[in-house]
Amino acid sequence: MNKIDLEGQVAVVTGGAQGIGLAVARRLIASGAVVSLWDREADLLAETKEEIGAASTRLVDIVDYAAVEAATAATELAHGRIDILVHSAGIAGKNAPLDEYELDEWRRVIDIDLNGAFHVNRAILPGMKARNYGRIVNIASIAAKEGNPNAAAYAAAKAGVIGMTKAVGKEVAKYDIAINAITPATAKTRILDELKPDFIDYMLSRIPRGRFLEVEEVANMVSWLVSRENSFTTASVFDLSGGRATY
Repeated sequence: MNKIDLEGQVAVVTGGAQGIGLAVARRLIASGAVVSLWDREADLLAETKEEIGAASTRLVDIVDYAAVEAATAATELAHGRIDILVHSAGIAGKNAPLDEYELDEWRRVIDIDLNGAFHVNRAILPGMKARNYGRIVNIASIAAKEGNPNAAAYAAAKAGVIGMTKAVGKEVAKYDIAINAITPATAKTRILDELKPDFIDYMLSRIPRGRFLEVEEVANMVSWLVSRENSFTTASVFDLSGGRATY
């Protein structure tokens, strides 16, 4: 493992109690960062904190902006500031053709995956701007670039995350704030539990590497993107699709 120097940095990882978020949190802690885990599953959050020694945890529903604001204030009070945000929280949603997609399910996916990303970025950015420093990585998906059949809500939400990242990265480029997105292919996480087996097989068949992404591989890329060494690149999208991406 390459040593990334995050000594003394304070990081928030949303969706940090499991999957990609947990792998990222482990890597940031190993690199010297103080990590606050945000998640909506209380029992899992408590277990994870004990397992990895996270500095703090916050029970947060990212759809609720007031809850996100409160978590931001509490984290800044506890740790003095927030230098790093890795926004990993999200859901896959159900699989169905667009003309059969349930309206409430569409709204649920957009609310969590897109509005949730907006809420977390909006709440944390002011402190970064005030301190003239910050690093943000928003975790999107290869589906945002290429789309997956029978998953239009997820693809649309994650494409929105990319668009938001590009826009806000330009807005704050005059500060020492880098905001980037990554587009992972499917990883072996609990998000697969939401999907039909034939859909999972379809996604695997699309990856030239011939395997699913390992969560540690996400953490490896993210750890550099949130470091001081990433001092120029912002408003960009980094591929983690195992060769699937066509652009």
